[in-house]
Amino acid sequence: MEGGERKSAVDNMAQKKHIFTPVSEKEVTRAIVDGFARQFIEYVESDCLIIGGGPSGLMAGRDIALKGVKTLIVERNNYIGGGFWIGGYLMNKVTVREPGQKVLEELGIPYEKAVKGLYVADGPHACSKLIAAACDAGVKFANMTIFDDVVLREGNRVCGAVVNWTPVNALPREITCVDPIALEAKFVVDSTGHDACVVKKLEERGFLKTVGFGAMWVDQSEDLVVEHTGEAHPGLIVTGMAVATTYGLPRMGPTFGAMLLSGRKGAQVILEKLKKK
Repeated sequence: MEGGERKSAVDNMAQKKHIFTPVSEKEVTRAIVDGFARQFIEYVESDCLIIGGGPSGLMAGRDIALKGVKTLIVERNNYIGGGFWIGGYLMNKVTVREPGQKVLEELGIPYEKAVKGLYVADGPHACSKLIAAACDAGVKFANMTIFDDVVLREGNRVCGAVVNWTPVNALPREITCVDPIALEAKFVVDSTGHDACVVKKLEERGFLKTVGFGAMWVDQSEDLVVEHTGEAHPGLIVTGMAVATTYGLPRMGPTFGAMLLSGRKGAQVILEKLKKK
């Protein structure tokens, strides 16, 4: 297209009736910055700070926020959902054992019966519904934000987390001196999966000892993860596969019923403790 023709096309665009309300680039930028800043300032202090936005963290956050509890989920990736989205072997199918399918029904997630007591759902659909349910309940998120350390108070109780931007870890060593910031909370949840990042930091500081998760044993793992879900250290609730790492339980692979029910149990533990405060 020649210069004159290009100018004519731009002029024609300017003369056409707008479908959308006219706004400038600076207004778009201001809206983003203002919205982010106001939310971040509000959630520097929360009732519940969940580290890890996988299925157990999302489930815990959703159930807690439904009770009007101020809840923030910190996720190191630029997406929410963990392995719940991609399922097993990148095949976008997730399995749920009975009674986990009751949560699928509650969230309006379609599923099919595979064999007795085992159900299959589409990972993207299941994950999207769970994320939407958490958002609808009032959960807020901080993406691309990585856990760095714990905030400890009298009696070595966990009262928050130290966080930084995830990309800071990718910087060369000579320029990685980017100071983190702290978020305070009445309770912190470690939903970071096998990594058990918060638990591991407490272990590093000599407050507890982890065992590491064991080999796969689906039939035993899911019951044990839900059974052991709870407060691993004052102020710190552990859910999901972080529970397996903390207590040396078998891994479970791409079946997610225990993730959902562990998140729900973690929420119940926190709600009970908040009543006593």
